[in-house]
Amino acid sequence: MSIRSHPGPQPSARNGPAIDPDRAKRCTEAVRDIAEDLIVVADAFLNRASDNAAPTTELLHIVTTINALAQEATEALVVRQRSQGEPLSDLAPELKVTEDRLRKKYDPQAIDQALARRSRPMRAPLASPRLDDLPTTKALLRQPHQRLACGLTRMWKQSGVSQRALAQVMTVDPSYVSRMLSGERVVTLQHVKVIAGQCGGNLDLVKPLWEAANGVQATIDPARALRSYLRALHYAAGSPSDTRIINSVQRTISKTELRQAFDGPGTPGWPVVQQLTIAFQSLPEITRPLWRRAQCADDNTSTISAGAFG
Repeated sequence: MSIRSHPGPQPSARNGPAIDPDRAKRCTEAVRDIAEDLIVVADAFLNRASDNAAPTTELLHIVTTINALAQEATEALVVRQRSQGEPLSDLAPELKVTEDRLRKKYDPQAIDQALARRSRPMRAPLASPRLDDLPTTKALLRQPHQRLACGLTRMWKQSGVSQRALAQVMTVDPSYVSRMLSGERVVTLQHVKVIAGQCGGNLDLVKPLWEAANGVQATIDPARALRSYLRALHYAAGSPSDTRIINSVQRTISKTELRQAFDGPGTPGWPVVQQLTIAFQSLPEITRPLWRRAQCADDNTSTISAGAFG
């Protein structure tokens, strides 16, 4: 009796990567958010690390935050790779683990849900808010990132360049550019440079706003840094005339003081700078540290000059 060969049940082949374009797109967006968050935290790290008095515990907390963000980015990139139908074997050498380990460790559904729930790090406030401070629309517009958005939006509108054209240069979606210009997205310095360059604008009129929004101290002369910031605020506010500015502060400052604030020489008193800051829809607590450094630099210059000439 002949025995007919009959194949038994075959072991199921390992499923290939499940392609999920929507999930891949969400992961790409999450990676961009994380990249922006890393810039914010890294800027804070740079500023605090430059302070010899910064507590080690504070610096270590920033480092652990950076590590956590890097881990989130890794998770998003691994899941994006799977969701795009690309082999995990391409990533294994970089992460120094096996392909099987990547598959088990980075569950797409769990990580997708975690990325949707993630909270973004906030910049430390420069002053503690009072209990009676309410988040009114007017107050929000005075925030540094909104002043930057106003300056960039004005530069863009004056140029006639389309948001689509800017998006192509930045390799992002036009909606992403729109959210940057409205203050809904973190804007990197490279973004600022691209907008200024493509729109034929003056980078010096928006870079001080970016520095203020990111807590970055300008490396130029302190008095010049203060004047540059005031000129940038003036630009973001629509470049009102001297007469309009003086009228808006109820003639509490003179035209001479106004010109000194913008052009020097020296640094005007704090009441002048405070009034201008408010008139330009910004926050005095942002300008005051700049004014203090400018005053200290002026005092040091005066001391040296007096000692040199008797």
